[in-house]
Amino acid sequence: MAKKGINRHESLKPLSRHHMIGLHVALKLKRAGTEDSRWSVEEIKQDTKEFWDPDGQEHFREEEEILLPAYSLFADIEKQPEITEMLLEHVKIRAGMDEVLNTDTVNLAQMHKLGILLEAHIRKEERVVFPMIEKALPEEMLVELAPYLE
Repeated sequence: MAKKGINRHESLKPLSRHHMIGLHVALKLKRAGTEDSRWSVEEIKQDTKEFWDPDGQEHFREEEEILLPAYSLFADIEKQPEITEMLLEHVKIRAGMDEVLNTDTVNLAQMHKLGILLEAHIRKEERVVFPMIEKALPEEMLVELAPYLE
């Protein structure tokens, strides 16, 4: 049986590809320090840093400064709790990344919490937010955004 993936508009594929990397990082964070982990905590921190700095931060900026403003031209985002949740999760993920990456002490509970949040956030964007955006934005707008979402 063929595996069914999400059919994503070409302009959003770079964000979705970065989401795939994020899901791998989230899994590592969730497993940090457990029997299920094949990586040391330091290796997980390094992978998380490589994911986040600067690509993860840029990913959030692209969503917040390019994708959502374009979406707001075609949808009433004030009445969409998914958008509010997405932005609040960005704030929580930024704070979690700062705590995990910029402290000398290892806090496994924080790593696990960040992994759970990151995974749920990515899945929500892929399954809920991106489909809403693809449905609302005209093809011309999606094509116009593509060079800015690399």
